[in-house]
Amino acid sequence: MDTQNIKQRFGIIGNSPLLNRAIDIASQVAPTDMSVLITGESGSGKEVFSQIIHQMSARKHGAFIAVNCGAIPEGTIDSELFGHEKGSFTGAHEARKGYFEVANGGTIFLDEVAELPLGTQARLLRILESGEYLRVGSSKVQKTDVRIIAATNVDVYNRVKNGKFREDLYYRLNTVPLRIPPLHERKEDIYLLFRKFAADFSDKYRSPALHLEPDAIQILTNYSWPGNVRQLKNIAEQICVLEKDRNVSGQAILNYIPNEAGSNLPMAINSQSKEDFTERDILYKVLFDMKKDMVELKKLVAEIIQHGGNTATVLADNPQYINQLYRDVELPVGQEHAFTIQQPAPSNNNINSNNNADYFTHEAEEVEESLSLVDKESDLIKKALKKHKGKRKFAAQELGISERTLYRKIKELNL
Repeated sequence: MDTQNIKQRFGIIGNSPLLNRAIDIASQVAPTDMSVLITGESGSGKEVFSQIIHQMSARKHGAFIAVNCGAIPEGTIDSELFGHEKGSFTGAHEARKGYFEVANGGTIFLDEVAELPLGTQARLLRILESGEYLRVGSSKVQKTDVRIIAATNVDVYNRVKNGKFREDLYYRLNTVPLRIPPLHERKEDIYLLFRKFAADFSDKYRSPALHLEPDAIQILTNYSWPGNVRQLKNIAEQICVLEKDRNVSGQAILNYIPNEAGSNLPMAINSQSKEDFTERDILYKVLFDMKKDMVELKKLVAEIIQHGGNTATVLADNPQYINQLYRDVELPVGQEHAFTIQQPAPSNNNINSNNNADYFTHEAEEVEESLSLVDKESDLIKKALKKHKGKRKFAAQELGISERTLYRKIKELNL
């Protein structure tokens, strides 16, 4: 049976290459008894593919039982899958067959298999290896001939690494991996699916047929569809029932798509306030400038100390200070706070050719720099305004903030 016939038989709609590849794998593995692990997002149609594998296999006349492993409580899942004996636990008033006994000769589809408890995983592994199991409360070994198809919407290998899923069971289930593509990877199929669902619901509710405007089709195509085909079907049903105008526009479609659609929609998304962002930016800029000034000061002081306090020599021989502001220099121990600087004494006479000028020394006074963010912010704004001759637009660009923020800061700081 070719791919197109399989689509018609099982009601699959779409022409995506990824979808066709998944159908091809399912049809090839169906005649065998190999275990299949179907992966895909919630609502992408994993159970349909399990039906394809079962119906195209030699077990198609046997039972097909679909089990949602995540919906069965941990305390009763062993009894549900493997059965129990009378009196094996409180409330077990009679013996009961489990799914593996009922489905003997057929297929069991274990949906959300990653949710199985570790103890149940060990029992399932034994069935996969030898076809043997024990009823709860029994010591008699039972035999079953069941093909297992498992499905999950999570990354099972990550659960293996986290110790929440048995590695040996993972490799036994994953004999043939089958990935179902999510709807956002099948964009060319979205409108086809919507049109089919809309036609079905129009017939069901005896309402006029729907017609989508081009902008509505574009919005449907660009939406991420986290709920996949199930979500698309639900929205198609809502529109068929609630929309009075049968020519559906893009604006009408937006009324049915949740707000968490994300950036894939061709619409404006509320983002963080630019005011908040620029406030943070200017604080970062102030802090970096403070660090820059402190490093520069430490370097200059260290160089002056090394040259015996001769500031003229230091400044003449070291023009590179401004270009090397971020290289930290440690001051000599014991001289971080006070030191002696020699400066030329003021005199009306020129220094003679033998450089025999009179010098005197001063004990340098330590000047404590203001570390106030408000003062630094004010100083930066003043410098920017002075540099650009009072033009706020260019001063704001220099500071990396908006002109509106600069105007507000000027008013707050009384500049």
